[in-house]
Amino acid sequence: MDFEVSRPMEDLLGKVRALLKEEVYPLERNFLNDGFEAVFKELEDLRSRVKDLGFWLPQIPKDLGGMGLSLVDHGLLSAELGTTPLGHYLFNCQAPDAGNMEILMRYGTREQKEEYLRPLLAGEIRSCFAMTEPEHPGSNPVWMSTRAEREGDEYRINGHKWFTSSAEGSSFAVAMVITDPQAPPHERASQIIVPTGTPGFEIVRNTSVMGHRGTGWHSHGEVRFKDCRVPAANLLGEEGRGFAIAQERLGPGRIHHCMRWIGICERSLDLMCRYAAHRDTAPGKPLGSNQFVQGWIAESKAEISAARWLVLHTAWTIERSGVREARNEISLIKFFVAGVMMKVIDRAIQTHGGLGMTDHTPLAYFYRTERAGRIYNGPDEVHKLVVAKRILKSYGLGKPKDAGV
Repeated sequence: MDFEVSRPMEDLLGKVRALLKEEVYPLERNFLNDGFEAVFKELEDLRSRVKDLGFWLPQIPKDLGGMGLSLVDHGLLSAELGTTPLGHYLFNCQAPDAGNMEILMRYGTREQKEEYLRPLLAGEIRSCFAMTEPEHPGSNPVWMSTRAEREGDEYRINGHKWFTSSAEGSSFAVAMVITDPQAPPHERASQIIVPTGTPGFEIVRNTSVMGHRGTGWHSHGEVRFKDCRVPAANLLGEEGRGFAIAQERLGPGRIHHCMRWIGICERSLDLMCRYAAHRDTAPGKPLGSNQFVQGWIAESKAEISAARWLVLHTAWTIERSGVREARNEISLIKFFVAGVMMKVIDRAIQTHGGLGMTDHTPLAYFYRTERAGRIYNGPDEVHKLVVAKRILKSYGLGKPKDAGV
């Protein structure tokens, strides 16, 4: 693997880093204390500037108005954007819109692309993704109850979803629904576009996450479908292909998530070091002279570096050999990077003491929102089991004893 970052990419990262520090970090205090709506206008103005600078849609091909970055280069940029809660939204590469863009690009019909993809790419609308159900464990995604029954030229949808991120204010949902309950488990579900203004689509509430409900893009909606009818033409791809479509986006999607987590780690470490260097615990005794704090800084630096290179190596493997060949690496980064992130955030909060518990810094925000990183896209335990089973299989576990094992 070539570890060198190209000169154009270095220049881009430098410009983005300066933009975030000078114009986005100052917005964080209002965002953290008063919510997304408090900074919405400033963010929209900055989004226009990002477009003018040519930094819009880094993950999207150039012929669709994006920067056309490779998976590795987008990972590097994502780490910079992850240093602030507002970074990815600013560049229009935020979840869940980024994943929905990929689905529409690959599986959308011409009409679907014109009605939904084009304005999504332009940043004129937002979307959400409705999959998780409160009645069923997310660790078993094939077990769900939301049904879409075909009735002539329509689907009639009934069901209950939650953690439908960014549902409030979105224009449409991509809903994972059961279309054939008698099919094999991984062929029962389909993905269907549901405009949020459709009768029968109801946002019950924004789900409170560790005491915060959020607003707008920064929220997780609880949604009910009550005899919600949409045209059959809103089907994405073929019936029964819902899980296959979802699986295709998971590999690259985890690169995006993990590099964003690296950015959170870097910002947390930076805040920890700044505070340790300038906060006195007694006259003339800076906090950074404490060996406990020095140990936390050294451990964090080592773990972040290890996590960064593991993710970049995984992205490199996906680009050269495909998602299937990188299955182990994808599972490894999911639980390893999430674990590193939570340890680094926790050390930074501990270093800040009482200040770390407040919203005067983004540390408390990182802690309460990113703890879910060890759950969504599959809990850590599932990924560990998957990797361990593949490794043990290569050692002969499960083969008959008379096979010479």
